[in-house]
Amino acid sequence: MPGLIRGVARTAAIAGTATAVSNRVSRRQASRWAAGAARLRGRPPSPQAAPAAPAGDPIALLSDLGRLHEAGTLTDEEFAAQKARILAQM
Repeated sequence: MPGLIRGVARTAAIAGTATAVSNRVSRRQASRWAAGAARLRGRPPSPQAAPAAPAGDPIALLSDLGRLHEAGTLTDEEFAAQKARILAQM
């Protein structure tokens, strides 16, 4: 039974992290599209508000971030930027 619970918890953590990364990529892409459309219209892009920081345990966030980096989902630059952001919140 402990193996089953551990597997379910691991799957939930991975799914949650994947959702967060997917949402971040979607927001970044939408921002790029808006900036490109504004340039085409001849206006400077409007400043975007920084996305809200996810609430949670910083150690768990760093752990999830490390797994994503090891899996190749995040580049070295993305990993370093997110790690610095999480550490700055501590």
